[in-house]
Amino acid sequence: MKKAKPIMIQGTMSNAGKSLICAALCRIFKQDGYRVAPFKSQNMALNSFITDEGLEMGRAQVVQAEAAGVLPSVLMNPILLKPTTDVGSQVIVNGEVRANMRAADYFKYKKQLIPDIMNAYEKLASENDIIVIEGAGSPAEINLKNDDIVNMGLAKMVNSPVLLVGDIDRGGVFAQLFGTIELLEKEESERVKATIINKFRGDVSILESGIDMLYDLVHIPCTGVVPYMHIDIDDEDSLSERLVSGEKRDIDIAVISLPRISNFTDFSPFSQFSTVSLRYVKSVSELGNPDMIIIPGTKSTISDLKWLRQNGLEARIIQLASAGTPIFGICGGLQMLGKRISDPDCVEGGGETDAMGLLDFETVFSTQKTRTQTSGRFEKLDGIFRVLNSKQYSGYEIHMGQSDNSKAVINSNNIYGSYVHGLFDEDGVAQCIIGALAEKKGLSFNEKDVFNAKKYREQQYDLLAKTVRESVDMKLIYDILEAGV
Repeated sequence: MKKAKPIMIQGTMSNAGKSLICAALCRIFKQDGYRVAPFKSQNMALNSFITDEGLEMGRAQVVQAEAAGVLPSVLMNPILLKPTTDVGSQVIVNGEVRANMRAADYFKYKKQLIPDIMNAYEKLASENDIIVIEGAGSPAEINLKNDDIVNMGLAKMVNSPVLLVGDIDRGGVFAQLFGTIELLEKEESERVKATIINKFRGDVSILESGIDMLYDLVHIPCTGVVPYMHIDIDDEDSLSERLVSGEKRDIDIAVISLPRISNFTDFSPFSQFSTVSLRYVKSVSELGNPDMIIIPGTKSTISDLKWLRQNGLEARIIQLASAGTPIFGICGGLQMLGKRISDPDCVEGGGETDAMGLLDFETVFSTQKTRTQTSGRFEKLDGIFRVLNSKQYSGYEIHMGQSDNSKAVINSNNIYGSYVHGLFDEDGVAQCIIGALAEKKGLSFNEKDVFNAKKYREQQYDLLAKTVRESVDMKLIYDILEAGV
């Protein structure tokens, strides 16, 4: 039986750009006529997605699947860790919750998941020509290597060659690459067939002598220098550069940057309009007087609500709501807008608390997680966003809590909330919201073209592939792919 050839992207550190390089290669291989699929054995992220089968996986592999032109599948991300505290995570295996574990307990347990990893990989490999594998963090974490299932440990299991990515934007890229390679065992370093220098700004010729000297030290070629890319593709986690408070524009939308914020890419459509600022804020002083406030999803609703309460943001949001500022909560943000939240089964740490009281419902957490794709039409909305009525929406739900109101969007007095992630992606939804906010301020809104999220993403994937194809030696990468280890 024919089996796909693997190629693995590892990085010198978290946020070195592995996810985007993987997405770029997925797109390039697709453009070159190959059947390609992404794979990451273990992903730690609060940005997740629900597949057609109602199974949960990391969004990074969803992005890579879209770049490859294939439907997302949990086979591409068999293990997803969603942090619930600084020392513990919800462990999701093959798209379903397995348990909540402390980090030390998971570290002892994770080797038991190797059959799940290999079953998923082998199924993908039997259906594709190429598998683009993403590592996690750094392969040179010498205290973790003996039980590794996501970097060199995985590369060995599937017998994959490795491209090592370094982040020059943070400085010290040659030390990153050299130090990582030197800390690898001989068998591991022999898997590294080329390096990639990522996020470069400036004249590449300045780097040439350093690249030559690095080759003399490690005898591994550099396959290219990728420029710092201004490409709008969903980021994997809260390391994202999106999560900063930017400058204010004509229409000012403030997203509350909760400590355990999840699925922050829900709001990306708003950033496509030149007159809109989408700011992520953590304090009352940063919040100011925005035209709209969004409270996003979170993996720890009660804990993050207490954080809002302690730093004064809750009181300020309630004050602005009473003055007519539209508030929109998604998932955990919706739960915070209700009257009360209870966690009797300790799903997210236990306890109960009064919520903001801006919407008339209560939420109770249970051990049963809702995971489903959903679609429909906005109905019976009042207030400023009644312009959405009859428009279509689609998205997906991921939540442990159940609220005693079954409407897709709950609203009252310009306070809105929904469990649906991706609610703003559908054509015209974000545009209607911005138009309503502009009208309230007496501003003209001249963006006539309806924002098509899918078309826009396809354009960005093509731009990503073009940039990387022009920056790296694709012949060398194909040679590495063909030769294997």
